[in-house]
Amino acid sequence: MEDIDAMFSHLLGEIDHLSQSLKPAEEDPASHKESTFSIGFTDLNESLNELEDHDLDALVADLGSKSTPQESSTYQHNSTLADNQTVPPNMTHGSAAAAALALPANNEPSKREPQTKADKIKLALEKLTEAKFKKLIVKVLMSDGSSKTLMVDERQTIREVLDKLFEKTHCDCSLDWCLCETNPELAIERGFEDHECLVDPLSVWPRHSQNKIYFVLRPQKYVMFTEPQLFYMWKKKKACLGKINEDAKRLLIKENFGGSTVIVPDLEGTLHLKEDGKKVWKPRYFVLRASGIYYVPKGKTKSSSDLVCFVHFDKVDIYSTDNYKQKYRAPTNFCFMLKHPCIQKESHYIKFLCCDDERTLLLWVNSIRIAKYGTFLYENYQAAVTRMSRRQTPQFAAYRDVSTTHNPSPPMMTNVEDYPYEPPPDFIPPPPPGHA
Repeated sequence: MEDIDAMFSHLLGEIDHLSQSLKPAEEDPASHKESTFSIGFTDLNESLNELEDHDLDALVADLGSKSTPQESSTYQHNSTLADNQTVPPNMTHGSAAAAALALPANNEPSKREPQTKADKIKLALEKLTEAKFKKLIVKVLMSDGSSKTLMVDERQTIREVLDKLFEKTHCDCSLDWCLCETNPELAIERGFEDHECLVDPLSVWPRHSQNKIYFVLRPQKYVMFTEPQLFYMWKKKKACLGKINEDAKRLLIKENFGGSTVIVPDLEGTLHLKEDGKKVWKPRYFVLRASGIYYVPKGKTKSSSDLVCFVHFDKVDIYSTDNYKQKYRAPTNFCFMLKHPCIQKESHYIKFLCCDDERTLLLWVNSIRIAKYGTFLYENYQAAVTRMSRRQTPQFAAYRDVSTTHNPSPPMMTNVEDYPYEPPPDFIPPPPPGHA
């Protein structure tokens, strides 16, 4: 009975620790209420003032409309972007921001039409208490230190946000453009998938968060489709992987993504695992499966019956890291993290893994994405290729529509001494304060 009591007490302690990891520190009700309307900005007035006049007009019209959840046309009309000029350093390097707004539940016509920007902001503030659907006024940082302020509906996907950023920035619309979130406290970054809704991850950011949103190029975003041999022929020698022709790549994609379920790369190997609460890393042999990552206990074999589950993918996201060799004494800087998106600070429920080199990191990070997102990832790629082809950008010639269903020719391989692996780009830390 004493052992049972001790185990039960330990379990209660673990539950309490998890609760503390998922919940932010207690704040007074008034402060918490304001945080639901303003995240990152000093207050809601500041976030509304970031919008240009025509976007504020659209917001006021939205708040005063009689739209319902079924009226998707209103959503399409009101999810409008606002351009920002290059912001001062103290704003550019501030928090990526969002002020949660919404469509009102009860709509009454205002007694008078607001004329000035101050009047429009006042009217918007009055309507916020009747909010039903969230809107975020989001500050997206660019690599040159400037930013764009855009208004995002909670039903708007990352792909739709990217499309509007393409229109406002006049960039090349490459498949590699990505929206990324950064967490300076944990020194991590994650690129959002195109089918995700931007409002969801931003809603779990704590008040006064230093997290940011970046609009950047990420060459590895769809590398599993542009270079599928890296993941489905990873056991082959480099000489065999070099310069596989496009027909062979299409065949690989058709075999692994063309069925009713996606085939996950049969990836396995030794990774270094960080011990809980310590800066100690120990090697373990891990095996990737569709449901999660498993490891081989000491003295056991790699047979399925001996594997022990390390983590399931349904409740965690994967993050790249920055300089963990110095921060946590990792064996190398090629690390990645698996955690629940609500955990925004250090916790025993975060899984830290370290790879020996860039190629291994590329394999594991993107193979985990294949296992976690499956068909969604392939559909995202197809949609991105279709959109780029409609825009008729010069870069489209470099990307083939792998979704075409024709009979590919047999794979042809050319021996090459060194395959030019594309390493994942370095984590982009926030620039130092005062840097233009």
